[in-house]
This record gives sequence, C-alpha cells and structure tokens, in this order.
Amino acid sequence: MRPSPHRLRTARALFGALLTALATVAALLAATAPAQADTTICEQFGSTVIQGRYVVQNNRWGTSATQCVTATDTGFRVTQADGSVPTNGAPKSYPSVFNGCHYTNCSPGTNLPAQISTISSAPSSISYGYVSDAVFNASYDIWLDPTPRTDGVNRTEIMIWFNRVGPIQPIGSPVGTASVGGRTWEVWTGSNGSNDVISFVAPSAIGSWSFDVMDFVDQTVARGMAQSNWYLTSVQAGFEPWQNGAGLAVNSFSSTVNTGGTGPGGPGDPASACQVTYATNVWQGGFTANVTVKNTGTSAVDNWKLGFTLPSGQRITNSWNATLSGSSGAVTASPGAHNARIAAGASQSFGFQGTYSGSFARPAGFTLNGTACTVA
Repeated sequence: MRPSPHRLRTARALFGALLTALATVAALLAATAPAQADTTICEQFGSTVIQGRYVVQNNRWGTSATQCVTATDTGFRVTQADGSVPTNGAPKSYPSVFNGCHYTNCSPGTNLPAQISTISSAPSSISYGYVSDAVFNASYDIWLDPTPRTDGVNRTEIMIWFNRVGPIQPIGSPVGTASVGGRTWEVWTGSNGSNDVISFVAPSAIGSWSFDVMDFVDQTVARGMAQSNWYLTSVQAGFEPWQNGAGLAVNSFSSTVNTGGTGPGGPGDPASACQVTYATNVWQGGFTANVTVKNTGTSAVDNWKLGFTLPSGQRITNSWNATLSGSSGAVTASPGAHNARIAAGASQSFGFQGTYSGSFARPAGFTLNGTACTVA
C-alpha cells in the first residue's frame, strides 16, 4: 500500500523539527562548555604542564594532610590545604609553577640548566592572589648549582618573598638590606642543612611584578654564595603555607632565560655556539632518532653534554655512541672517550631508539654544556 502524499509531508515535517531541536540543544551545550577543563592535582608530588612550557606542581612534603592544586591556563590555585605545622619550623609544602628542572621533572622546551655567565637576561612576571585566613609566604624559588644537575637539591637557593602573613621568617638571620630591581629588600642568609639559602624579603606585600631574575642572581654572586660559572637550574613561583592556604593563587606567570653571555669556558671566553640536527624515523608506537651536534663556535668543546627534554609519552629503550642519563623527561647525552671532543666547525653524532604514546613530537630545544643550540 503506497502512503499518501499528506502522510509523507507530515513525516518529513516532524523529522525536520526533530533535527532542528537537536541542533539547538547541541549549540547550547557547545556555548556553555568550557574551552579547556582545569586540572586538579592532589598527589603528593603530582604535576601537570600549562601553556606547553611550564610545570605546575603540588609538592607537598612537610605534612601528610591533603593538599590539592588546580592548574589553570595561566597559573594555579590552591583548592585544598588541610593541616598545619609549627610556625617556627619548615612550611608544609611549596605548591608552585616553574621553568627549568626540579628532581628530573623538566618543563617542556626549557633551556635550563644554563651557565650563569652565558645568561644575558631572565625576564619573569608574576601576579599573585592572596587570602587572609592562612599563614604563608608568597615566594620565588631560584636554584643554583656548580653543575648542570637536574636530579635533586642544588647548592644555593634564592628566595624572593613577595608577601608574608603570620609569625614566620626566612632561614638563617638578617644581614642587612639591598636594592635589587629598583626595590629595597631585607636580606637573610643561612642554611637549611642541605643547601645555602639567601632570601630577599619585601617590606610590604607585592601583588604583581615584572623583573629580571638575573638581578637577584648577580646579587647572590656578589655576596659569595654562588659563582658565575655555576648553573641556573630552575625559576619557580608559588607559596609556602604553614597553616591553611586554600584560595592562594598564581593568576599568571612567565619566565624566559636568554643566553648569549661570556660562555661556558669561563669569564671572558667566547660563547660556545652549536647547532643540532634531529633526524627521526617514526612508526606506530616507536621511533629512532639520530642526533648530530655541530660546534659552530671558534674553539673546541671537550667533554660535551647535550641536554634536551623528551615530550610526554616518550621513553628511550636503547642508545648508541653516547650515554644517556635518563629514559624519559629530561635527558643528558654524554660522549665516550672516542668522541669527547667537538672541534670548531666539526660535528659528533649519536642516536637512540624509543617508544611513544599519543602523537609524536620532537624535543623543543637543546643545550650544549648549558648553552642553547639552534635546531637545523
């Protein structure tokens, strides 16, 4: 039996109305959905990456009470901060965001560690959000070491206290004041048993500021607590809470390290220049990389070390012509006896095989003995 034209028109009309309604609902859902969900971290040392270049870390080490941070597109906020510790001792944690390397966790594309003498500037900016019902400081943590280490505590720690609330004080004792970055700071020095600490304490709260990290590094070198042939390993910004802390926020953070100073050979020596070629063969779930390091400077480089950070999801399974310090995250390639020197204008090569998950990507940058290289 053939359906009547009237019934066909009615069915088509109903079907069309249904499609219109579904499209309207989809549009409403799309309009109300967030562009990107925030990431909440409650693991003791949990971390995540923001902006593709900085690491947000929970870093709870002084208490067993729960602490959670929520990473946003531009920073983070503390969403839970249970427990408290005595105000005459160490804080309970250091939730923070950083550029560089912290216990082998390196931010994507960082050129840290970098030798102090090669750094021309290190501009940084911060915007903090404070609360009144907590005992805390808001502080930068800047780490220096005689070696380009990425795996633990460094020799000297620089702290910049933007704000402090409650009966807390820096490590050590006050040693006077200093003018740094156009501001006056109270200076404290001491040791926490693992490393030396110099703290610059603002006389009143600073909510936001743009400055050059090297102003504080230079002050530290001038006071004999570091040397120009040491390495800057990380620039971190966050909070040290003693009591409570929920609601504290880094609204925005930026950090850049510009190299091009006097070079890794020591003050007055020319900067080491280098170029890296990173050739890959990629298949589903696996890849090989052949890395060529060219010395484009005017003097030989001995006992070279090439630093880079593997993108998330990649892991090295074997290598040749170099010894690699790690299998994921921050990696340092060191030569053997047969290829330890790169003459001026010459190259050395090594390679490795690895696995990956998700989409394949290449390391964002390379450093030769702490100096950033160009990528061919």
